[in-house]
Amino acid sequence: MSTYKLTYFNAKGIAESIRMLLSYSGKEFKDIRIEHNDWLKCKSKTPFGQLPILEIDNKVLYQSTAICRYLGEESHLAGKNNWENLQINMMAECFLDFKKHIIDLFFEENKEAKEKKSLEVKNQIIPFYLGRFDRIIQENNGFFALGKLSWFDFYFVGYSETLETIVQEKVCEQFPHISQLRKNIFDIPKVQRWLKKRPSTLY
Repeated sequence: MSTYKLTYFNAKGIAESIRMLLSYSGKEFKDIRIEHNDWLKCKSKTPFGQLPILEIDNKVLYQSTAICRYLGEESHLAGKNNWENLQINMMAECFLDFKKHIIDLFFEENKEAKEKKSLEVKNQIIPFYLGRFDRIIQENNGFFALGKLSWFDFYFVGYSETLETIVQEKVCEQFPHISQLRKNIFDIPKVQRWLKKRPSTLY
């Protein structure tokens, strides 16, 4: 049986999607959490100076999207052919475009610039992207692609809590189909067990 060790900060962030996918697929994993004060000591030991990393039988994987895609393929949450995988990958690429705006807001240190970015994200970026995502979910039987559950549904839902913490608003609740998808993912028994036992963190 393979061994899994996930290393990330003591936060949900971009690693929560991986944790949910591992839980959904029934894979036991070590959830290694690094405090920010210890990060500089560990940074040089990672392939590209970034987290998360997932070790499977001591083989190191990196880049959260690639990891989620791999776990999805291993758990029958990918497409059956190249065309179907394209539908999922298009959603992932659109989400990465959206997430860049959220990350820029999170790391902005100048108070005035942060306030300006926050207004832009809330008034323009979120309505633009989440509005389109919501419509796509409605058109796909309650999912992001192919009319069925895929790894990207976990990818989006896993990051959605961090998204709401960064913008300081329950934005997903403003979009009924996104809200329902998130509830459906959270209600999956194996995911629910993870949610109950995971550490409580702000992000």
